[in-house]
Amino acid sequence: MENDIQRINLEDYVQTGEGGTALTYNHKNGKTLAKLYSPGWAADTAAREFRINQMVYEIGLPTPEPIRLITDGTRFGAEYELISPKRSFARIISQEPDQLVPLSERFARLARQIHEKPADTQRLPDMKEVVRAGIDKFEKLPATFKERFHRFLDLVPSAPTCLHGDLHIGNIITDGQRDLWIDVGDFAYGVPQWDVCMMYYSANLMTPERIENLFHVDQATMRAHWNAFAPVYYGTQDKDAIAAEVRKLYPFIATKIAFLISKLHDGKGDVSERLLQMFDKFLPQAAN
Repeated sequence: MENDIQRINLEDYVQTGEGGTALTYNHKNGKTLAKLYSPGWAADTAAREFRINQMVYEIGLPTPEPIRLITDGTRFGAEYELISPKRSFARIISQEPDQLVPLSERFARLARQIHEKPADTQRLPDMKEVVRAGIDKFEKLPATFKERFHRFLDLVPSAPTCLHGDLHIGNIITDGQRDLWIDVGDFAYGVPQWDVCMMYYSANLMTPERIENLFHVDQATMRAHWNAFAPVYYGTQDKDAIAAEVRKLYPFIATKIAFLISKLHDGKGDVSERLLQMFDKFLPQAAN
């Protein structure tokens, strides 16, 4: 793999973004964007994300073209096609509130396109098993909760359906002509609830401070986004039918949150009593 990684000169780039695990840089030629993980992140992490980006691009889902694996000598990452000018759906909604309903409905149709596409199960990971592995390595999660999560996971089918892995309005951009998915490094296959559960959580259960930080809008706007998204995504205006679909999301929410904690904290994250109470609320009786 090391032979595939090309050295870049950062003097040719200008930093344009900062995330929790990586920085982004635009090339001065205006054609490419470099994403470099923070020091300490292994080259394998960047390579895995890049390979999945390649696969997503090859199957025809709209996403910036992946170009090459790179290093600045200390950090590892990848270079992609630069989409410019571009704004995320989240940014547009924050700046143009009248676009909330049309963009939320468009987002629902685009999400359905992903979830209606058959996955290459030979090249993509099974989201259920990715989550299971994360739960297993969550050192500070009590064994009784691990057992309950595993019982729930045993009930979840392994559907051969494409999943974005981090589906939300901050991870789709437009240049006015094209809508493109970004941050597809967690692309996988499985039942669509793995994607939709965190959309519902971010719109209806996340703290206002976290919502503002991630999506640049307030909680009321995110709830309005969900209310516009759900009828189009589920194909019905029947509130009872949508409520029934939402109830199915709760065990997925609990399980996905536990997985994300394990991922973000390398399995060593603390689990508070409040979090355990939330898991109790979200996990189904069948997993008790």
